[in-house]
Amino acid sequence: MKKVNTKSLTYAAALLAICIISQIFKNMSVYITGPIINACLIICVLTAGLWAAIAISVITPITSFFITGSPIIAAIPLIMPCIMIGNILLVVAVYFLKDKPNRKIGFTISIVIGAILKGLFMGIVIALIIIPALLPEAMLPKINVFQTTFSITQFITALIGGALAYIINIPLSKFLKNEDV
Repeated sequence: MKKVNTKSLTYAAALLAICIISQIFKNMSVYITGPIINACLIICVLTAGLWAAIAISVITPITSFFITGSPIIAAIPLIMPCIMIGNILLVVAVYFLKDKPNRKIGFTISIVIGAILKGLFMGIVIALIIIPALLPEAMLPKINVFQTTFSITQFITALIGGALAYIINIPLSKFLKNEDV
């Protein structure tokens, strides 16, 4: 486990800032914001450690709500902790599986497994249990959109974010390796 120090806090703060800036564009497309946030979560695991990535996993849904004012989360606040848990499942999978069986294959596998866990958790808990049970009547015509957003879309954006993190990690790991020398 990475030690909490000034360097890791700086990495985490920079990644959180990128997440918050990207959330401004959420109303344009979740396929812009989602991959950026998922990539930042994964990169945070690699640069700042598990606890920093978990902290960002918890903070980003809150900042997203304040920036975008999601009507579904306003109507059903129970969705927010489920988003946090979905993010945490992604970062925990990457953290524990990234080096198994070896670094290149393990990192790819960890991203895929993390995306599956996030998509499944959010798909089952939010899309199949919470939304059908608690969605206000006025929003019922949009139930399919909400269910897709909190299941398949989460899986896809986690995979895209993982691919971005994988690509970014190639030069980033070389930079960080040289920086530690």
